[in-house]
Amino acid sequence: MTDDPDTTPVESNPTAEPEQSATAEHEAQEEAAEAVGAAGGDTAAALEPDPEPEPAVPEPELLHGAPVTWSRGQAVLHPSREDYVALVRQLRNEGYFTCLDLCCVDYLGYTASRDLPVGTLPERFEVVVMLANHTDRARLRLRVQVPVDDAVMPSLFQVHPGTENPEREVFDMFGLDFTGHPDMSRILMPDEWEGHPLRKDYDVGRIPVQFKGVSSAR
Repeated sequence: MTDDPDTTPVESNPTAEPEQSATAEHEAQEEAAEAVGAAGGDTAAALEPDPEPEPAVPEPELLHGAPVTWSRGQAVLHPSREDYVALVRQLRNEGYFTCLDLCCVDYLGYTASRDLPVGTLPERFEVVVMLANHTDRARLRLRVQVPVDDAVMPSLFQVHPGTENPEREVFDMFGLDFTGHPDMSRILMPDEWEGHPLRKDYDVGRIPVQFKGVSSAR
């Protein structure tokens, strides 16, 4: 009896499908490598994870539009030299009519914390201004950083005329020049004096004093 050709079993090749699968996988890897190379990248670099983003720098706290810190419950503003006069004028319009004091600090050799807001770089000199609001019974301190290689500040004379002499003292003792001041001259030392006595790198001077012998009245 002859077998029906339609019902004759077909022998299968058990190794055919694995070989085709391995070939397809190899071709896919080659195509991926060619695509990375065509894009100008490197396969190893493409597989590296993205770097973690740098942490964001916190924004400084603002008061009256200027960075502020707090000292024993009192607000301390830290304007730049460019914003200094405009801020004082704004504060005067808000009721800070009196400038109680204007002085300077030399931080040469100072290593402790300066308690400055984020983004405010410490400089050798610092001009400190104290304002008073008598209506609200409030005081406000301003601290302005001044670099030693550009020791220049705008004058507050046009806003607070009473700062004329304090600015002259800072000029005389620390050597800071105030632009717009009506009389930027020495006020404590003789005009021909050399140097500025309150700078930390100023040599300690000494004036010899001769005392006359005084006989005792006893």
